[in-house]
Amino acid sequence: MVGSEDIGKSLDSGRSAGVSASEAAQALTAILQTQYLRYVIIGSWAIGLLGTVGWVQGLVWFIGTIGAGAIRGKFEKSMAGRVDAGWGLLFPAVATVTTAAWASAPLMAWFSPHPFGQPLAVALLVSGYVLVFAQLRSSPKQAIVISSPYTVVALIIAASLWGGPLFWPFLAIMPFTSAGMFVLVTMTMLREERIRAFQEHQAHLIEELQGARDKADAANQAKSNFLGVISHELRTPMNGVLGAAQLLGATRLEATQREYLSIIRNSGDNLLSLLNDILDMTKIEAGKMTFEIIDVSLDDLHRRVTGPFAAQAEAKGLEFRSTFVGETPAVVKGDPLRVCQVLQNLLSNAVKFTDAGVIEFRTESTRINDRRVGFAFSVTDSGSGIAEADLERLFQPFTQADASSTRRFGGTGLGLTIARRMANIMGGDITVTSAVGRGSTFTLMVEADVVEWDAVIEAEAIDAEVGDGESLNVLVVEDHPVNRMILEAWLGSAGHCVATAENGQIAVDMASQQRFDLVIMDVNMPVMDGLSATRLIRTRGLNAETPIAVLSASARNEDHAAGLEAGADAYLNKPIDFAALAQLMQRVRGGRSGLRSPSETGETAAAA
Repeated sequence: MVGSEDIGKSLDSGRSAGVSASEAAQALTAILQTQYLRYVIIGSWAIGLLGTVGWVQGLVWFIGTIGAGAIRGKFEKSMAGRVDAGWGLLFPAVATVTTAAWASAPLMAWFSPHPFGQPLAVALLVSGYVLVFAQLRSSPKQAIVISSPYTVVALIIAASLWGGPLFWPFLAIMPFTSAGMFVLVTMTMLREERIRAFQEHQAHLIEELQGARDKADAANQAKSNFLGVISHELRTPMNGVLGAAQLLGATRLEATQREYLSIIRNSGDNLLSLLNDILDMTKIEAGKMTFEIIDVSLDDLHRRVTGPFAAQAEAKGLEFRSTFVGETPAVVKGDPLRVCQVLQNLLSNAVKFTDAGVIEFRTESTRINDRRVGFAFSVTDSGSGIAEADLERLFQPFTQADASSTRRFGGTGLGLTIARRMANIMGGDITVTSAVGRGSTFTLMVEADVVEWDAVIEAEAIDAEVGDGESLNVLVVEDHPVNRMILEAWLGSAGHCVATAENGQIAVDMASQQRFDLVIMDVNMPVMDGLSATRLIRTRGLNAETPIAVLSASARNEDHAAGLEAGADAYLNKPIDFAALAQLMQRVRGGRSGLRSPSETGETAAAA
């Protein structure tokens, strides 16, 4: 087939004789699309001839025309891709020759002795014109050339009527036949023009929509990048706020001062929770949310999920129930951090929005096979419930069921959105059923691989902690003065000797001159970053084997791995959890191997 991009190319003037290659292409395309219909029409014409010219002549015409049509069809297929390569005249020439076989039918009928011969001849002549122009209505010049055998037959018939009474009536047929062909061609050209205009308009709309989509994607990406950067950067000053609050809590305070300190710590924890929500949302949108698949004890997971909320429910005067249904395995494969994050969000909402009654946490297990189990973790409350209209937008980002200016509870409206998307990434989903005045039930459905169906008695842990009261020589490398002050104050209060450096280059110089028991190394610093400084310290004598713990506001697993690859032995997140840091320091005397033990890795991850 010849494509539309070839239409409009002119043929060599010496060979085209005024016939453009585009018209030849259009004509050939139209004929190839309807070529099988010609045999149906040939058969119908043959039936009409049999009654006027006789069986023999009618059969001869039928066989001859069928043969000419087959030859023409084979030729048209062979030249389908070469119309614009010098075949512009050959195509109409072949088509005209084969049309001559068709045109012999009205000529045979006209000169037959049968009284119905002449009416049939006129009918076949007019229908011949109609067939050609209908098939080639997009190429009127081609239609005029290819229908020329019918014109010759019309002239022969007119000549045979010269001087007779039927001459002028026969000629009168020509104008309305021509008018019909003109209307057919004109309507076709108008329709194609409308189609062409519509296609151009459609292409313009598609282009505008693509541009709008690209702009929307760019704006969404810019929003996600901004939220990710700003929430990440806010963790550094938050380290100063919460760290100072922890230090202040270790001093002697009056009752009023301790109350104010409690407000600072609670507000800081809430702000940190909001920052974590924004970070999680940007990670999910960017496709960078990571999941760790490890062995998970269902009992440990249950205690970790329900512990804080059972106490909150009791403090609020609510009854907290927890039940297991079905065959529950002891250990499964999964990401306990993400599962807890989802379930704790559901439990937090249940406690928050329930003023009286019961909170029920139900774990239903369904054994799929020996190595696979399905879980349905459901949280049911006896709160005020959610209206059906609000259920539809409950999981949309930045949306809350109560969006009024008088709403009782704060939050970003990201919790349920993050929870559902995390469930989807884990291959599950979250569903909700609720009725106003009768409470709500949120259900997390997820599947997991089974490690052990029955609980295994754990071996007694080996205690390898160093004795209390030992003083360590610690190098703190941190560019933020408040963070340096907090770490120095906390370590000093425990009796440790502390040296500080404000960038990696100063730390490398100090490490080359003095032996340390532990280096706490910030990652992002001016002059030289913490990872580069760690690599240099590992290549120099005094502290090449000194335990190093890198410290960063990033909580991504890949950043943890980068720190360990640079030569660090542990990774701590900001804001610093001093309990996790204390556990880490108790193993410093065991050297780098003690710091990188499996138990430390789990504790550090949990602290993060």
